[in-house]
Amino acid sequence: MKAILGKKLGMTQLFMDDGTVVPVTVVQAGPCVVTQKKTTETDGYNAIQIGFGDIREKLVTKPLEGHFKKAGVAPKRSLREYRVDNTDEYTLGQEIKVDVFEKGDFVDVQGTSKGKGFQGMVARHNKARGPMSHGSRSKRAPGSIGACADPSRVIKGKRMPGHGGAQTVTVQNIEVVGIDADKNVLLVKGAVPGAKGGLLSISKAVKRGC
Repeated sequence: MKAILGKKLGMTQLFMDDGTVVPVTVVQAGPCVVTQKKTTETDGYNAIQIGFGDIREKLVTKPLEGHFKKAGVAPKRSLREYRVDNTDEYTLGQEIKVDVFEKGDFVDVQGTSKGKGFQGMVARHNKARGPMSHGSRSKRAPGSIGACADPSRVIKGKRMPGHGGAQTVTVQNIEVVGIDADKNVLLVKGAVPGAKGGLLSISKAVKRGC
């Protein structure tokens, strides 16, 4: 399994061997610990759960407190589950570090996009605006949204104004351009979802093998 949880630190640029400059995102990847093992016999599928980020014990709920004590690990702030072929290769409390990846690997990075607050249809859905001439009352307004006498209602799923951003976004096939195993830092090419300090899930690219 090639997967790890991390925290977005920010963006910078990196000079490659041929002199080209590429934008990179710096990720604090791990260390993570195995907090649970799921098997076909008990859960119907094989997977491991890993935890990332320390948290004070007083801030953990009682069910999670027991969950961490059963695994014999300190409380973690974030938990994620990843499918594996064989859970026997992992033990509870095992540490997973950034060295599971290598320079040149391709990964999928998942995170929560930045929240944009309330947005109109033009900004949220790239809708066309109305006439901008004097007297127009529908410059950025939605306009008519209903149907005729049949069905005489607004169809479900109509794209309307509302809260923008703050959605789970996955960017696929990002190249790993640098690794610092001592500091658990991962450098990936290009931008990834979320703001600085946001949680990221980094896993082996589904559509392109590492």
